Amino acid sequence: MFVLGVNTWIWTSPLDLPRLRQLAPQLVKSGAQAVELPLEEPDDWDPAQARGILADHGLVPAAVCAVMPPGRDLVSTSAEAVTRTRDYLRRCVDAAAEVGAPTVIGPMYAAVGRTWRSTDDERARLVEEFRAGLAPVAEHAYDNDVRLAVEPLNRYETSLFNTVAQVSEAIGPLPEQAVGIALDTYHQNIEERSLPAGVHAAAGRIAHVQVCANDRGAPGADHLDWAGFLNALRQAGYRGPLCIESFTAHNASIAVAASIWRPLAESQDAIARDGIAFLRRTIAALEH
Repeated sequence: MFVLGVNTWIWTSPLDLPRLRQLAPQLVKSGAQAVELPLEEPDDWDPAQARGILADHGLVPAAVCAVMPPGRDLVSTSAEAVTRTRDYLRRCVDAAAEVGAPTVIGPMYAAVGRTWRSTDDERARLVEEFRAGLAPVAEHAYDNDVRLAVEPLNRYETSLFNTVAQVSEAIGPLPEQAVGIALDTYHQNIEERSLPAGVHAAAGRIAHVQVCANDRGAPGADHLDWAGFLNALRQAGYRGPLCIESFTAHNASIAVAASIWRPLAESQDAIARDGIAFLRRTIAALEH
């Protein structure tokens, strides 16, 4: 029903080619079929070489992850910042096209951790700024047969798009073939009334799905309604990858950004291995 994958952030940040070569056998051993590739800076890894590494191990490139640190914004910022952010997102699209990934995913509207209060009128203006800012990137994505997957984040990481419904409304006028929604169970657990409700709100525009436990650990080691979530994805017609996204505590900047203050499993390998095994069992049960 779904291809199961992992994000290399479980083990390392930033990703580079030597680390990808080291990780590839581990990913296969964990049961992963696909990989999300973060591109923190435009030249972190060469797409052609990355594609070869994945192919050598029978792994599918599921998505390129766009990373939004301070200074990468499409809203409430300077024209220069918008231009830089667009250029970076276009580079993500180029990398996805060359590595063979169908999507670029992420909160491609404002820097993670940037929050502010806004009135209804101000919010409407910000949504228009987002659409205008993303439109040229969406056109570039369409031209390269790549789809942008815009990710809502929880209230502590952004004040702009927290729910699936907010993203759905914001991307409504943008071309469906070029722009969709990225679902992430970590953020949905905080912001949606239920995981299935979030899926139903995105039906028709789901471009990519990230999964993890409610504490960013292995799926299944938690209280989430996995059967309901997976069944809702099936009902919505989604047949793309499910990728476990978690983070290493061994990189100070990413640990602070993702609020990883304690181990989330017995090992980083266990997050991938146990999560994939749980997802495979749950999907098999639904199919029967």
